[in-house]
Amino acid sequence: MMRHILMFTALISLSSTAHAMSETFVTFQSDGQEVVGTLALPDGDPAPVVILLHGFTGSRDELATEAVPGGVFGETAEALAEAGMASLRIDFRGSGESTADLSFADTTFESQVTDALAALDYLKVSDMVKSDDIYLIGWSQGGLVSTAVAGRSGALDAVALWAAPADPVSTFGGLIDAAAMEKALAGDPDDKVKVTLPWTEIELKKGFFEGIYSFDPAAEIAAYSGPLLVAQGSLDTTVLPENADMLIAAHDGPEQLWMADMDHVFNTFTTDDTLDELVAETIAFFKAHDD
Repeated sequence: MMRHILMFTALISLSSTAHAMSETFVTFQSDGQEVVGTLALPDGDPAPVVILLHGFTGSRDELATEAVPGGVFGETAEALAEAGMASLRIDFRGSGESTADLSFADTTFESQVTDALAALDYLKVSDMVKSDDIYLIGWSQGGLVSTAVAGRSGALDAVALWAAPADPVSTFGGLIDAAAMEKALAGDPDDKVKVTLPWTEIELKKGFFEGIYSFDPAAEIAAYSGPLLVAQGSLDTTVLPENADMLIAAHDGPEQLWMADMDHVFNTFTTDDTLDELVAETIAFFKAHDD
């Protein structure tokens, strides 16, 4: 029996003639709870599909700026469709619209891995995409999650990690106040701890903080021998550039390291050029490893 009971609900269908793409709102089950996503389909026959996993405190369209008004993942989905690739971008449980059954405070790395594996299972039985041609893009914490999806599933044609942490302790230690982390780890599992980030204020529970110390992205990606693209910015002060080297070193298989003079958000507060270059490089990498 499949690990997850899958449910699909097509609630709306939107067309974009400029990009020859339709988008459908979908839901499926992860650990008995609802996950919301957007399935973007290019015109024509069922196409290879890319799963898009968002970052810490993000949601499925991801960061929107004046240069990227549709959101980093919203516009990535358009570029994928133009290249003849479908995509499924999801809100992890507790994020975006996936809040019916879980609050953000309850999110953990492992809960997000479960959600991503559920998305993979959903695509495997979908007749709307080529279910034997599935790729994965994870940005930031979504990249951390992607290392486990790649290593544990054995079902991906290729993986792209965009600014993904290899060392969660160092990365999240630079974002979260040490006192908040110590308070959470010393408290009860159901206690909510307030965390002030540079861009927002959130609450998290003990499980999230325990994952910072127990989750090993390098060990997870070491279990994956398929094609791997690691993209990293030399100007990134959130996930430091040495994380990319650690992921490449841990992986044994076809791989590419793509470095650019970009920050953690691909310079999107000033331009869309770098994101366009990254998406084009990712698409080319996927197509080069199309089986």
